[in-house]
Amino acid sequence: MKKKVYSGIRATNRLHIGNYLGAVKGMLALQDQYDCVFSVVDLHAMTTPYDPGTLHMSVRNIILDFLAAGLDPEKCALEIQSQIPQHTELAFLLSTIYPVSRLEDLPTYKDKKAQYPKFVNMGLLYYPVLMAADVLLYKGELVPVGIDQEPHLEVMREIARKFNAVYPSASMGQVTFPEPQRFKTTGEYVPSLTGSGKMSKTVEGSYITLADDLDTIRRRIAKVPTDSGTLGGNIPQEGGVANLFTLLKLFGPKETFIKYVEEYREKSIRYSDMKDVVSTLIHEELLPLQNKRREFEQQPELVDGIIAEGREKCLVRAEATMNEVKEKMGLL
Repeated sequence: MKKKVYSGIRATNRLHIGNYLGAVKGMLALQDQYDCVFSVVDLHAMTTPYDPGTLHMSVRNIILDFLAAGLDPEKCALEIQSQIPQHTELAFLLSTIYPVSRLEDLPTYKDKKAQYPKFVNMGLLYYPVLMAADVLLYKGELVPVGIDQEPHLEVMREIARKFNAVYPSASMGQVTFPEPQRFKTTGEYVPSLTGSGKMSKTVEGSYITLADDLDTIRRRIAKVPTDSGTLGGNIPQEGGVANLFTLLKLFGPKETFIKYVEEYREKSIRYSDMKDVVSTLIHEELLPLQNKRREFEQQPELVDGIIAEGREKCLVRAEATMNEVKEKMGLL
């Protein structure tokens, strides 16, 4: 049987190039080989400040970006998390076997508390349990996410092990849940345009969206902080210059990357030229996606049908898992 794959993206604003390289490209690589469910996780978006008036449109935008990037509903199932109530049902059942103290120690929880000190809620603490339920609901074995999500994947594995131990299967050698592993992608870490950290939809000025035109991309790239261009030596390991070279490596040909590395070492680099090249390369990669997206935007009934079909597929699978879980936990 094909290995099972699950991946979800939060419904906050449009997808950016970090999502595209770190997750969506991984999805494209997996859909031809594995049994895949790809989701817009709108419930997760509610754990940090959001606009209820635009949430529905954010969900729709991500579905359109998925389809434009090449996700094929004939090869994979597309779902909207909130339309499958078994996600939250399973999350509650799993929460009964997992310690609160472990969730409080997660670096992502601490980071979000610091980012939103007035919006520290139970859903934020509960986030990793719901994330585990998202994947385990479909018996996910591979998850295409960046390295920063490894702590959450370890939570999934811990929950899977605990459930399998507390509620063993009747048949020897069989378990209810696999232990999910990360599927590594080429662009698993796309740096922020601010010069610090990872590109994020929740940090204004840090990202380039899949919808940005060339002028917008140029304006965004122009703000990447750089040095005088006369330092020479090795490329920095962090900061704006390092991030600019990372983007060039991700989107450009090897010879272009080598050219600017040599110019940096020789203290002759012109960042304005380099930024223009990086902007053009990113735009060239995004243009086919943008054209494809416009085709789907002009066919709303087709998109609605794809969403409905994905929902029906996922409901059948989710219900099968929940029946198994409930029986083992004594609820059936």
